[in-house]
Amino acid sequence: MYYMAPHKTVTINGRRYDAVTGLPIEEVQVTAPDKTPIKKPKPAPAPKAAPQTSRGTKGAEAVHGTTQRSQTLHRRAAKKPEAPNKPITKRSAPGRHMDFAKSTSVTRFAKHPETKPAATAAPKTVVAPVAKPDKPAKVHPMAERALVRSDAKKKAAAPAKPTTAKEVKDAQIAKALATPKAKAPKSEKKENKVLRRIITIAIVLLAAFGILFAAWQLIPTISVSVAAAQAGIEAKYPEYTPDGYTLSQPVTFGDGQVTLKFASNSNDNYYTIDQVRSSWDSSAVLDNVVTPEAGADYTTTKERGLTIYSFESSAAWVNGGILYQVDSKAPLSGDQIRRIATSL
Repeated sequence: MYYMAPHKTVTINGRRYDAVTGLPIEEVQVTAPDKTPIKKPKPAPAPKAAPQTSRGTKGAEAVHGTTQRSQTLHRRAAKKPEAPNKPITKRSAPGRHMDFAKSTSVTRFAKHPETKPAATAAPKTVVAPVAKPDKPAKVHPMAERALVRSDAKKKAAAPAKPTTAKEVKDAQIAKALATPKAKAPKSEKKENKVLRRIITIAIVLLAAFGILFAAWQLIPTISVSVAAAQAGIEAKYPEYTPDGYTLSQPVTFGDGQVTLKFASNSNDNYYTIDQVRSSWDSSAVLDNVVTPEAGADYTTTKERGLTIYSFESSAAWVNGGILYQVDSKAPLSGDQIRRIATSL
């Protein structure tokens, strides 16, 4: 319901406008005591006079002095459009024919064929096929011949019947009596045994002789080493010894001195080698040893860095802080004395 006089409003296209101002009238909902919304028209404000400018023309502020309301459609006042009502067609239940609207021009409709319920077929019994008996297997001719051969081989290779211990013993005795062994002559056996014993004894004797010879050769060297250790000097055993002479035992030694005596194996001849600690050189040996004993009758030999003075059957030289003197009571040549000196 609208509370406004009809002479003050104009309705155009279903919308009301103010007859004086020409502005649309907004409808304000007023809630009645029974809570029913009542629409009342809201009067439009009176237009204000625009101020005059200095030139007498209206400015933009005069034209737009007041805020104008929006002339768009007010959604709150307008009704919500509704969809047009369409006839609802009922769907037929499944299994039933659909209902169609019959036209007045159609005078006859064919009857719908009646559907009879399908008869349930009886379950078929499946008959299993009867299994036919298998034919007996046949052996191939070649396989049959192979089996015959293998059986024959097995029979041939089959072990004989077990024999008793007595039978085995009797068979061995009979075999031994049938083939008597030829006995070797007793003399040959004895000769072989004697030869083996002789060879064994010879080997043992040779080994013992070799050990004794090695020990005999080492005994002089060992004895000289022991004497040198006791005397406190580096005494040496000569590598050269004239034929027929051997070292006499025991080796004599003293403080800083060792004396070696080589005696003849056939007579009383011998020669001695004295090794004494000394600080002399070759000139001192010549002045203190050679000249007092031989005077000017001596021979000087230089070999392997040594200066050897030989006189009569003796010799003297110095080497490595040791004074060597050879005193011979045997017919030794000058060459033998030189070789003894160079071998120390």
